Amino acid sequence: MNYVIDKDGETPAYMQLYAQLRADILAGALPFGAKLPSKRTLAEELGLSLITVEHALALLADEGYVETRQRSGIFVAFGGLRYTEEPPVLPVSAPASDAAPEDFPFSALARTMRKVLTDYDRRILLRSPGSGTIELRGAIAAYIARSRGLSVSPERIIVGAGAEYLYALIAQLFGRETRFALEEPCYTRIRQVYEANGIVCEGLTMGADGIVSRALRESRAGVLHVTPFNSYPSRVTASAGKRHEYAAWAEARGSYIVEDDYDSELASVTKHIETICSLAPERVLYLNTFSRSFAPSMRTAYLVLPEPLVERWQEKLGFYSCTVPVFEQYVLAAFLNNGELERYINRRRRKLRQEKG
Repeated sequence: MNYVIDKDGETPAYMQLYAQLRADILAGALPFGAKLPSKRTLAEELGLSLITVEHALALLADEGYVETRQRSGIFVAFGGLRYTEEPPVLPVSAPASDAAPEDFPFSALARTMRKVLTDYDRRILLRSPGSGTIELRGAIAAYIARSRGLSVSPERIIVGAGAEYLYALIAQLFGRETRFALEEPCYTRIRQVYEANGIVCEGLTMGADGIVSRALRESRAGVLHVTPFNSYPSRVTASAGKRHEYAAWAEARGSYIVEDDYDSELASVTKHIETICSLAPERVLYLNTFSRSFAPSMRTAYLVLPEPLVERWQEKLGFYSCTVPVFEQYVLAAFLNNGELERYINRRRRKLRQEKG
């Protein structure tokens, strides 16, 4: 393979290898079913350590671009927009627990809270801007740039008290005349919130790697709400091909996607990069919450608006007040900026890797 790795560059070597392999897969230079060279061969040809190569391949596998077949090797699992009609095979399981994890760095949180009280003093008593404090929105923008590869301005971020609150605002943004498509099955509260706001919802059957292609093709919805990672209750994670299919559907129809990225930080054992938002940034509303990665009691979620919807949001919903207390916003911003949250998530990922062997 004619790849060049700059070992002195700012980008880690494993990410350079990942990016070059992914580019060849997307371009078809490495077609569906092609067998990749062994880890050891790649390491020797590129002058990299075996661990570096393993890290790049693990990231590709985690995103669904390649798959490992026991005793056979590593094969390309992405084949472009292959509109398969796979039967719904759904590994239904119980919802994630809302209990606070025992390994959460509570002492670091306590220190952060004390520092916020000292640094901000009486400013914690002031009213929050409607979209959230600039401190938190700026911290979220920096965080998702590092963790999800999304480059967005703080002005496009809306902070709210939980995902359900933001679902309701999304319903009001598009209005009752817009039909919403949901995964079937999906998290019950998604449908409940939309229907409580007068939205007509249609369910699209889930298959082994996401929404069945025929159901997606036949939908006439203006908005598609998907949970690409560890969707509840099916626990299905959308494959790389399926995420590209969703993005192509939205762009071809002029429709929008609500990418509900709940549980993504802890649903994979590697730092996941690709989102549907990165594939179709003008058509995707990206939504996530800190209830799993931070604490269930901190009812803080955020929505990233695509640029074409920012003005419409301000016109229709700009009058709403932010529903997250200012003190909690400052604490979360500091926890993001000082790296404590990412260190905690990395510890959880290492534990997941150990559990998976």
